[in-house]
Order: sequence, then C-alpha cells, then structure tokens
Amino acid sequence: MLSRVAESVFWMNRYIERAENYSRFIDVNHQLSLDLNEEVPNQWLPLVHTTGDYELFAKKYSEPTPVNVIRFMTFDEENPNSIFQCLSKARENARTIRENISTSMWEVLNEFYLYVKNYRKLYMESTEEHGDTLSIDLSDFLSTVRKSCQSFYGCTDATISHDEVWNFALLGRFLERADKTTRILDMKYFILLPSVHDIGSTLDLLQWLSLLKSASAHEMYNRKYKKIDPTDIAEFLILNDTFPRSIIFCIQEMQEALEKISGLKEGLPRNSAQDATTVYLNRLRSENIKSIFDKGLHEYLDDIQIELNQIGAKIVERFFTN
Repeated sequence: MLSRVAESVFWMNRYIERAENYSRFIDVNHQLSLDLNEEVPNQWLPLVHTTGDYELFAKKYSEPTPVNVIRFMTFDEENPNSIFQCLSKARENARTIRENISTSMWEVLNEFYLYVKNYRKLYMESTEEHGDTLSIDLSDFLSTVRKSCQSFYGCTDATISHDEVWNFALLGRFLERADKTTRILDMKYFILLPSVHDIGSTLDLLQWLSLLKSASAHEMYNRKYKKIDPTDIAEFLILNDTFPRSIIFCIQEMQEALEKISGLKEGLPRNSAQDATTVYLNRLRSENIKSIFDKGLHEYLDDIQIELNQIGAKIVERFFTN
C-alpha cells in the first residue's frame, strides 16, 4: 500500500472525527448556555482553550462572545480546525484516493461538504444582515453534522474491505477521538473548575452533565453509575474499556489496527508505533481512578495528550515518511 494513500486515509478520518467532536462541543455548550442564561459570563471562552486554538482566536476576535466562538469553530476559513475547514481537507484527501474508497463513501462525504458549504454561505449572509446575533438554527445544523459523520463511519465500515485502508481509517479516527476526550474532560476539571462553594451545586452538576453529553456518554454512564459524580465520570471516560469514546477503548482499537497493518500475525518485526501504543495501553490498564486523582487529573490528562502526540509522530515516521 502506498504511503501517500495510507496518509490520506488516516487524515481524512482524523478530520471527520474532529468535525464531529467540534459539533458536540459547540452544541452542548450552546444548550448549557441557554440553561444558565447569564450566570456564567465566560461560558464560551473555555471551548476555545479546549481545542487548543486560543492564540489564533485572540488574534482575530476581541471578545469570546457566542457568535464569535461559533463562527470561529464552525465556519472560519482561517481556522484550520473549524468544521468547514476539516470537511474541506477531508474531502480533498478523499478526492486524491478515490480508487481506494467506495463510491458510497465519496457520495456521503461530498454531500456533507456541500451541505456545510451552503450553510456557511447562508450564515455569513445572515450575520452581515443581523450583526452580532446568532441567526441560525444552530442545534439543527450541528445535529446534521454529527449524523453525517456517523453516516460516513457506517458507510466506511460497511462498504470497503477490512484491509489496510480500513485499519488506517480506524487509526486516524481513534487517535483523534482519544485526544478530544482528554480535552473535554480537562475543560471541566481545570478551566471550568468551580470555587469551593460551587462544588456539588446545580451549576457544577449541569457542567458535568454537559460533559457526558459532549461524549454521548450520558446513557451509558447511567447504566453503570447511580448519580453524577466527577470521579466516576473521569473513570468512565478514561478507563472504561467497553465505551467507544473512552480513552482506553480508543487506545485498544489503535493497538489492534496497528497490529493488523504491521503484519504481527505474519511474524513481521514490531515497529516503534506499535511499541509505543502497547506500552501506553499497558500503563493505562494498570491505573485506577484514585491513583489518577492523586497525581492530579489535569496533569494526568496533559500526560495523555503528550503520549498521544508521540504515538501520532511515530505513526507518521513509520508509515508516511518516505
């Protein structure tokens, strides 16, 4: 398999996953802001910190108003991580490897891109007319984004051979997903950390509930735990090996994909990407939530992001560098 094809498949799926996660972050924050009204004036700023795009945002916008943050994260052409830009890059990657993906995948992605492109045009025209007001049906748009991403995943799994192309798709999807799960957890615990008298308050519980909804984890969490508890939520999103958006689940899927790509069953030698993923997965399996909180959740999540970046770098070095 050509490294060019593998790289395009990998990044196509990372961009789709990033677009889906951004739609989750924005929609849940939007719903939470409606519940809180003006009680939390900085409700939107943590969202920009979560995605790691604060420096670029601060250069372009004077205030973290809802309209500014939504425009930046959703439609801004100068933000390389906006939903519109992610879909543009995913589509371009797909276009260059048309012979390696199914027609159904291309159709789903192309229709998805055109939908967001057209919606962006309407949004920009509406913003110019109405000024600094939220003049679109945001929840409906973001719901369509999520459903389109999931349609793409379903189409991928159902219409292409489960060979190297499919495994590189999983590798990109789950690496991106693990990173975004750490960021949404960190936003609540570190950036939105309430004052001592707010802990356990309605505001605190609403924010933790919104975090679960960001990861589509609310119902699955309720099957395992009886109440909203920060420690239990962190345990579920980090260490639950059956929930598909938890960090450990994502690393497990990455390890399996890497083993299939690298030909482990055929007796081929291991590579640095495999070794780094396996070592880190074994470390995660040895953890418990008490040891994580003893180290400090924010510091622990920072370490996970560093590990994921290092694994990503090793994947690039092993498979995509000529």
